[in-house]
Amino acid sequence: MIVSQDRGRYPGRLIAVEGLDGSGKSTQLYLLKRWLEMKGLKVFFTEWNSSLLIKKATSKGKKRQLLTPTTFSLIHCTDFADRYERQILPLLKAGYLVLCDRYIYTAFARDAVRGCSPDWLHNLYGFACHPDITLFFNTSLQIALGRILGGRPQLKYHEAGMDLGLSSDPYESFRIFQGKIYEEYLAMKDRFRFIEIDGADPIEAQQQKVRELIAAEIDLAHYRSRTIV
Repeated sequence: MIVSQDRGRYPGRLIAVEGLDGSGKSTQLYLLKRWLEMKGLKVFFTEWNSSLLIKKATSKGKKRQLLTPTTFSLIHCTDFADRYERQILPLLKAGYLVLCDRYIYTAFARDAVRGCSPDWLHNLYGFACHPDITLFFNTSLQIALGRILGGRPQLKYHEAGMDLGLSSDPYESFRIFQGKIYEEYLAMKDRFRFIEIDGADPIEAQQQKVRELIAAEIDLAHYRSRTIV
């Protein structure tokens, strides 16, 4: 079982954001990235399920609805492993601030809801170091769903959790699915030392808190890019 390991092992620092769809985490991470870049720091950004090597296989499997919970989990882990080995780990070793829009905790939450064993999931991702800072944007289900459904004319099959048979109505299935994921996040937040941000606060207030937290935990001047003259 993974509890926590490897924090501070590398010269770089790993910062991850987690939360429900519509929690505001992606907006806040983008604003943090721009702030760090404007300070002249070495920053790298990566997001969940974005490996070009795995993307076609994932899309094909989802489109044809061929994925069991186990294969779904394994494909996403393969995607993560590819990005971890090619991007995240090398840049941590090179002394970068690596920003991750979702990390292994997304798999722990979503795949557990799909019926995968938590112990199996923790062992599956056992190769990955844990973040130095994990920001959990704790947003109520009602607010998060309102943000997503307000700007989304149609939900995708797996996005709505339709593969779980929760409801024949995609929107009701999505609500139930997200509610179960939220419960998983709450169950793991203390164990993995999530730092909670109130996702209902104004965007500016959230970002101010995020910047203050990062500046207090990390010596940012240490990660300034060196200009070669």
